[in-house]
Amino acid sequence: MSDESPLLRSLRAAVAAAPEDVPLRLHFAELLLAEGHHDEAVGQAAAALQHAPGDPAARDLMARAMGLPAQPPPPATPPVPATPAAPADAPALSTPADPPAFDWAAAEQEVADLVGPRFTDGGHGDDTGTGAGAGTGLEVPLTSEGFGDPGDATAWEVDAPGAVRLADVGGMREVKERLEAAFLAPMRNPELRRLYGKSLRGGLLLYGPPGCGKTFIARAVAGELGASFLSVSLADILDMYIGTSERNVHDIFETARRQAPCVVFLDELDALGAKRSRMHHSGLRNVVNQLLTELDGVDGDRNEGVFVLAATNVPWDVDLALRRPGRLDRTLLVLPPDAPAREAILRYHLRERPIESVDLGKIAKATEDFSGADLAHVCESAAEAALLDSARTGTIRMITTRDLLQAARQIKPSSESWFASARNVAMFANDGGMYDDLLTHLKKKRKL
Repeated sequence: MSDESPLLRSLRAAVAAAPEDVPLRLHFAELLLAEGHHDEAVGQAAAALQHAPGDPAARDLMARAMGLPAQPPPPATPPVPATPAAPADAPALSTPADPPAFDWAAAEQEVADLVGPRFTDGGHGDDTGTGAGAGTGLEVPLTSEGFGDPGDATAWEVDAPGAVRLADVGGMREVKERLEAAFLAPMRNPELRRLYGKSLRGGLLLYGPPGCGKTFIARAVAGELGASFLSVSLADILDMYIGTSERNVHDIFETARRQAPCVVFLDELDALGAKRSRMHHSGLRNVVNQLLTELDGVDGDRNEGVFVLAATNVPWDVDLALRRPGRLDRTLLVLPPDAPAREAILRYHLRERPIESVDLGKIAKATEDFSGADLAHVCESAAEAALLDSARTGTIRMITTRDLLQAARQIKPSSESWFASARNVAMFANDGGMYDDLLTHLKKKRKL
């Protein structure tokens, strides 16, 4: 379209960059119609109806672009002045018949082939148990409330019990089974806990490559328990004044105890609870000491109903005292998402992009060992390639399976470097079978 105006070229690029912006797309289609590009205007109207089914402006534009008679809006009824009664012998006036209603079903059927299907059914299985945000490492936005005494400047924000469950975590069947057996089942059965003398407390350490959804799994555990959720990182605790960091740790656990049942999630535990033998600053050592004290509950059963979950990419850098019985004594390896989880993550990141006939099963097969963050990068790279082509040719092009496969070939799984480091630890520092799960996975993948 070399004779296309600069305005149309700019709008074409803008629509490609924001395909879900229906008003922008309709404005572009109006200009196309004014320039005489009726077929492309119909395609733009059809794409708008895909994002906003039943939109009256899109329907009107489609009818005009197809040269069909659109139904005019009913005119405003002016106030009728009082008129004298007509004579008895006056001829009767005929009332004009209403115009026939426009057949939208027939019109949409006529242009149904202009926009292809978003996904293809390649027979790769269903998406049962694959939530939209599953295994992505992205947190689902939940309602947050501030708890604590009014006016207390040290009160910590605690997320109210959310709707995220393990069923919302795509795939990862082995992880779910381990969570159920080692952590959730004892917590959800008070009669069995009393029978076996199990205290309602405990800690679980999630470890594995970065970007594999450890935070999302922690939120799902809180949802399964119907517990509040309090996320803590090193930046939340450290303070320049002596003693304030330790007090912050204490305040966090006091808030969780008041809001029990509550899950306290310690993110990047290797930074928060690093080995004290390697620390050169007494302030950080004091933070670890205070954390150990709070995990023990100080006085008896003060931590009843407080569940501590932690996540780290380097569990071998965590202070061993934090992993003693009664503290973070259970570990769970969170691996890169399996095939069903990868399909769910890809579907999530493609949900608002202009795609056509994408075979999710084929993409999932080509992205083995990719983390959730890697899969998001694949979708972003494929979108960039399609956008660049559209800008160069002046014609909007949908993202296809080929774009995604090319992007996957250009991206190296970020988990490879993690497994290279973890391999030596699992082989030569597996004291007490701490990394047996990791060794089993490495043998299965023939990486030993």
